[in-house]
Amino acid sequence: MRAAIIYIVAVLAANLTATWFLPLPGFGQVAVGTFIFGFTFTQRDRMHARGRKFVYAVIALAAGLSAILSAAGQVPPRIILASVIAIVLAETADTEIYQRLLAKSWWHRVLTSNAVSIPLDSLFFNLVAFLGVFDARMLVSLIVGEIVVKFLVGAVAAIWRGREHAVKPKGESPSAVP
Repeated sequence: MRAAIIYIVAVLAANLTATWFLPLPGFGQVAVGTFIFGFTFTQRDRMHARGRKFVYAVIALAAGLSAILSAAGQVPPRIILASVIAIVLAETADTEIYQRLLAKSWWHRVLTSNAVSIPLDSLFFNLVAFLGVFDARMLVSLIVGEIVVKFLVGAVAAIWRGREHAVKPKGESPSAVP
């Protein structure tokens, strides 16, 4: 359950900070929300122990709460629309890939699902949120910068989480860890 709470809080915080930008050497700028959202990938992977329905319920709850933030005027509607579209596409791809790889190691599941979902999320979010707001060069630098940052943050979170998988008690399945 802790992973679900962290996931939801990270999605909401990322949406609230999606239009706050920091310089990222070599890429131009990256949204503060990108650093936060990078944690969602590993948190979502942790939720798989509770099953596909649970993962989708948490994703839907995060999307619904994001819409409430927008309605309350805290987040521009284009950010929420971008977030919901990116979540539906990228998180669905990630969830289905992860579920199909349950027989593989935790690392294999995480790395493979993230290799698909992170670029999808970055591409769709930025195109919906910022197409027409920024020029093409800035948009490309945001997408590439986001992919790099999300992989780095996700890797740190996965390495931290992966330590638990390396020291499992005998007979306990890594996929059963919440």
